[in-house]
Amino acid sequence: SKTISKCYVQVTGMTCASCVANIERNLRREDGIHSILVALMAGKAEVRYNPAVIHPAAIAELIRELGFGATVMEDCGEGDGILELVVRGMTCASCVHKIESTLMKTNGVLYCSVALATNKAHIKYDPEAIGPRDVIQVIKDLGFTTSLVKKDRSASHLDHKQEIRQWKRSFVVSLVFCIPVMGLMIYMMVMDSQLSEAHAHHNMSSEEMEALHSSMVLEYQLLPGLSVMNFLSFLLCVPVQVFGGWHFYIQASRALRHNTANMDVLVVLATSIAFLYSFVILLVAMAEKAKVNPVTFFDTPPMLFVFISLGRWLEHVAKGKTSEALARLISLQATEATIVTLGPDNVLLSEEQVDVELVQRGDIVKVVPGGKFPVDGRVIEGHSMVDESLITGEAMPVTKKPGNTVIAGSINQNGSLLISATHVGADTTLSQIVKLVEEAQTSKAPIQQFADKLSGYFVPFIVAVSVVTLFAWIIIGFVDFEIVEKYFLGYNKSISAAEVIIRFAFQASITVLCIACPCSLGLA
Repeated sequence: SKTISKCYVQVTGMTCASCVANIERNLRREDGIHSILVALMAGKAEVRYNPAVIHPAAIAELIRELGFGATVMEDCGEGDGILELVVRGMTCASCVHKIESTLMKTNGVLYCSVALATNKAHIKYDPEAIGPRDVIQVIKDLGFTTSLVKKDRSASHLDHKQEIRQWKRSFVVSLVFCIPVMGLMIYMMVMDSQLSEAHAHHNMSSEEMEALHSSMVLEYQLLPGLSVMNFLSFLLCVPVQVFGGWHFYIQASRALRHNTANMDVLVVLATSIAFLYSFVILLVAMAEKAKVNPVTFFDTPPMLFVFISLGRWLEHVAKGKTSEALARLISLQATEATIVTLGPDNVLLSEEQVDVELVQRGDIVKVVPGGKFPVDGRVIEGHSMVDESLITGEAMPVTKKPGNTVIAGSINQNGSLLISATHVGADTTLSQIVKLVEEAQTSKAPIQQFADKLSGYFVPFIVAVSVVTLFAWIIIGFVDFEIVEKYFLGYNKSISAAEVIIRFAFQASITVLCIACPCSLGLA
């Protein structure tokens, strides 16, 4: 339909399929949006919308409100050229009107918008009728200075460096505190197994067991109800909960603010419940001056954060590698071109170094040995060998002589060439290949769309299953304690049966929260 437009939005901060489902579900509800496809690996959203109702900047803002980074990617529509300029020398609204009205009267200019506050001009033009340098000259003739808005050609959004650094830091912080926690845990498990053996062989009473248990170094009470073990575990758990889990808490709060739940919500629920439960139990034991130390879960958050942040770190490394080929393709694009003016018999009159975006169809471009071809063109003078391997796969250099075509991004080897530009900007072969690869990354198989949709409902379902698990094991434990005793490894006879049941039920419910990962659906 003529009323439907398409735009691409670069999205950062997505971690798994539930993030994809979150964005797609929320944006489909908005007026004016007909369809949206979000690609996790490419970090990109393709949106079809009604320009009369909504515009790309508003779409990007909607994605940002969901807690993700979003910037509109410039897409040259059906053969149109787009020019972003910085215009200096404007003083008031009449200057803006003068530029806009003059450009709109110029043959080939399809659309023009000038913002006084930002000193920027957005111009859409027909490359068949006018070129970017012609547009700049029109503005200069009106008495204003103008230059191109510098674009990021580094493809930095594809290498995931920022995310890799962020999750690596989170993993290292969690690991530093997790190793001592694991040491304490292993020590306690060894001591508990020795106590169980002592109980089995000497048939001790529960009072004797309690006395032997409290004689252990880590079970020594600093204050009534506060053992060395619990105090050290608490001190090691707090930094991980705050610093190691910082990113999880931010993402989870953003998700909950928009009535959605993702993997981060599961992780935050599991670690926060374990931490708060342990902290409250500790306070109650200290208030009651308990002789037997309570069983806490301070070891759960550090261990969980270590494995999840390690997974996230490795995941972003893998994503960066997946997009490596596309990043290499983008890096092939030349940034500058040497435009020459020829006299009779192809005599060189002058040459000028310009930004590659300013090359127009029909321009004569000079390419020296070792230089990249900035645009597609036809050789008009010179003989050379050209390396086209990165674009065509041709291993051997290809001979070029007058009349032959050259491809943007290929490398000139041993002779200077003069070429006439035939395809520029988004129309070059290299730009089209990049566009096709990006579109291939954005498209989804039906099974992938189903998995993304499913992961949107996955988290609430898992939370419900976790709650059911908690109450089911509490009921089973009080009805038949032997079942809990059978499955609860390292059961300590000095702890009351009720506490053992609660501890086991709690462990089972937290395990359900921790192991259920919607990310695995999307990755599979």
